[in-house]
Amino acid sequence: MDTATAKNRLEEEPVLKPAFVASDEGEARWWGGGLAVLKATAADTGGQMTIVEVTEPPGTEAPLHVHHKEDEAFWVLDGDVTFRIGETTIEAHVGDYAFGPRHIPHRYTVGDAGCRMLFILTPGGFEDLVLAMSEPAGARTLPPPSTEEPDLAQINAIAEAHGGEVLDG
Repeated sequence: MDTATAKNRLEEEPVLKPAFVASDEGEARWWGGGLAVLKATAADTGGQMTIVEVTEPPGTEAPLHVHHKEDEAFWVLDGDVTFRIGETTIEAHVGDYAFGPRHIPHRYTVGDAGCRMLFILTPGGFEDLVLAMSEPAGARTLPPPSTEEPDLAQINAIAEAHGGEVLDG
């Protein structure tokens, strides 16, 4: 690669800075019945990825949904989770990783002990959906149980506005 080509390439790429988010840092949100902590956003990564640490109570069932803009990876940090990605069922445990390509419907069910996992999405921007569907967490804990039914029309509208679809909800 000649010097001019290398210079042009550097000018086109975003200039990224090193980043660090401690275990007790990141924007904490109550999202559905779980706790979502934004660890990396599109703004932090030059649009390359979003990382969300998600803690879910026992028995949580995510609805069948699909992302049309992002690929989504799951890394289980604590607990057990059963993923259904397309026609594949994955029984995931601590340390396990699963990948859900964009356009492939997926869902998960949390085991009896609850779980904590990372959602890693590429490219970045998924945090906008999380922010639109959640509220600031009052504490870095699971939210108090809700007595209200979720507003499915609003959830579907937010998902669609961010390049996704809820297929059974």
